Amino acid sequence: MKALISGTFDPVTVGHLDVIRRAAAMFDEVYAVVFNNTEKACLFDLDTRRAMLEAACEGLANVTVDVCDGLLAAYTEEHDIGVIVRGVRDASDVPYEMMLSTINRGLRNHPDTVFIPSKPAYFHISSSYVRNMLKYGEKLEEIVPEGAIEILKGTMGL
Repeated sequence: MKALISGTFDPVTVGHLDVIRRAAAMFDEVYAVVFNNTEKACLFDLDTRRAMLEAACEGLANVTVDVCDGLLAAYTEEHDIGVIVRGVRDASDVPYEMMLSTINRGLRNHPDTVFIPSKPAYFHISSSYVRNMLKYGEKLEEIVPEGAIEILKGTMGL
């Protein structure tokens, strides 16, 4: 069975990677897809976000990294993906994710949504948190996957 994990990954975090790894253990194929969210102003361009995600997912044989500038439902239909995987950090994420699940279930190939709860160590880690740490020159080693750190440093001139 194929599963999709979507996000802006601006930038990818250790929390994202944990969800991707856990999904890769559950599903035959996992597509980790960088989407352009028109409601978000991203710090990094699409190519840089893809490169960071590819570096983070290196070694995960059943994970394909891709980008999409269209609708998630169209992507799942085009790639015959039946499950969307969403990470949830805490209870405050659930209402929003449930709404998205309902919307996605009503579109195109009617993908189901599987929620993977965050490990407690990652509750506080979000892409916006990482961007703040970048802004103030803080260490990234515990919040950004190793391969992505090198790309961040190159992109940010650190």
